[in-house]
Amino acid sequence: MNNSTQNPFTLEIVKDTLLSIGDEMFYTLARTSMSPIIYEVLDFACGLTDNKGQLLTQGNGVAGFIGTLSYMVRHVLDKFEAKDMIRQGDIFIINDPYGGGGTHLSDVGLVMPIFYNNELVAFSANKAHWTEVGGKDPGSFTNDSTDIYQEGLQFPCVKLVSEGQVNQALVEMIQANVRFPDLSIGDMWAQIAALKIGEKQFVALCEKYTQQTVAASIDMLLDQGEKMARNAISKLPKGEYTASNYIDGDGLGNGPFPIQVKVTITEDKFICDFRGSHPQVQGPINGSYTTLVTDVRTVFLAIINPSQDANDGVFRPLEIITDKGSIFSAERPAPVSNYWESGSSGGDLVCEALAAVLPDRLAAGHFLSVCSVTLSGNHHKTNEPFLIVEPSVGGWGASEGQDGARGQFCIGDGETYNIPVEVAESRYGVRVDEYKLRCDGKGAGAFIGGSGVIRSYRALTNHQKATVTYGRHLYAPWGVNGGEQGSTNEFSVVKSNGEVDGPYGMYARYELNKNDVLVLKTGTGGGFGHPFLRPIEKVRQDVKNGYFSVTDAQEKFGVLIDSETFEILGETPERKAY
Repeated sequence: MNNSTQNPFTLEIVKDTLLSIGDEMFYTLARTSMSPIIYEVLDFACGLTDNKGQLLTQGNGVAGFIGTLSYMVRHVLDKFEAKDMIRQGDIFIINDPYGGGGTHLSDVGLVMPIFYNNELVAFSANKAHWTEVGGKDPGSFTNDSTDIYQEGLQFPCVKLVSEGQVNQALVEMIQANVRFPDLSIGDMWAQIAALKIGEKQFVALCEKYTQQTVAASIDMLLDQGEKMARNAISKLPKGEYTASNYIDGDGLGNGPFPIQVKVTITEDKFICDFRGSHPQVQGPINGSYTTLVTDVRTVFLAIINPSQDANDGVFRPLEIITDKGSIFSAERPAPVSNYWESGSSGGDLVCEALAAVLPDRLAAGHFLSVCSVTLSGNHHKTNEPFLIVEPSVGGWGASEGQDGARGQFCIGDGETYNIPVEVAESRYGVRVDEYKLRCDGKGAGAFIGGSGVIRSYRALTNHQKATVTYGRHLYAPWGVNGGEQGSTNEFSVVKSNGEVDGPYGMYARYELNKNDVLVLKTGTGGGFGHPFLRPIEKVRQDVKNGYFSVTDAQEKFGVLIDSETFEILGETPERKAY
């Protein structure tokens, strides 16, 4: 469509309204859901696509969902459009990890076609982490599954609602196969509510400005995204950049697994080639191709324009290549419940390849893993079953001109949150003994890595089960331009008798009894620049704040500091000579 025939001011208004619809869908789902993993953590995403499945707008909590919605919609189109089986009032449900925007089974997607004047004009879509989708373990994802069938219910793109009529048989199947049906079904209805908000507002937009104007605005939105991305790429340093690293293990004792990337930047293309990385593995740290795509898209946006709203036009210059059946593109029936370990590692490889040449845009390595915790048992007062499902925060790497952020979520989690201490202690059979920064003296540099955290859960009943998946347990976050490595993620258990077991990286169903304490420690990010380049006064403040010890100041930064007064006593010969 020729946008020149349209009023440019009207096109801008319509475009911005499309963006606001994504946000309204997001808030609707957050405010009507039943599970803390959604309304507290914000582990979901909502958005609109056009009638071809091109992403237009996405209200996003989890960065790891950037672009998964468009893959979901395209899967619906591929499966049903030719059969003329997409009707007004339909809602499709899908969580297939191997296609259709899949991640792991817990991330359930819903797709709703939007019709105007009996014509399919757009889709409303969302993806949300359900607390339960069945499977062998509470929480539906674990670290010792060996195939997808152990991980829960699979929805292979089927109709949940057909022309306005709910498929009650499917709903009853879900209720019969999950441990907390009120939560799962409640979240399903919250997702449906958000879809209907998207439909209502998109139709209202067509009625106000005409369908032709809305279509022209969609074209403009996508074309603007593409032009912005290509313009930004043209200003990047051209060439080929490589990085290699490891994924610790698969939860079954296998590993580590080598991974690699070659990033090629041309005048108008950004190509990430992961071929040669390890094949898919026995344990559940495999990821789907769309998982890799979303994590690389997150880094791509950070490079070209962090404030840019995500749409499919932005990603037209981005090309992502990997081997089929690899750890980055697993095929059925590979287990994928901890898919973020591979997906986030893929995005991190791109950062590692480019951080030194784009120091103003990319930071040193961070704690990387979602660091997931599922803890189940019975409540100490009501004896009712409870289930904690949450990610953990940690330390980010430093960058040129800036220390690393402390206590933030990993790159795949994006703008999500912890379950608050007050919620954990009131709803679950635990007490939070401590929640503090982990100041372990790692990540030294001219700019220092951000601190991880320590969060400790005391079991208040017997026979609780903790499944903990802390990747980056063996290989620390990398430093840049002489910056020191950060520290690894780990957890241990302090038994009620004082015995300490650990540290571990991954463990399935560790049994906790009353007054055992689960101590969770996330890593500090990598440093940027040689530590001798850090100003003396900043080193003094670091010691005073507890990030580094007096010994660290001398050995790593070459600064002598009085341990009682924190006065600067001088510099080491090595620092003076640097």
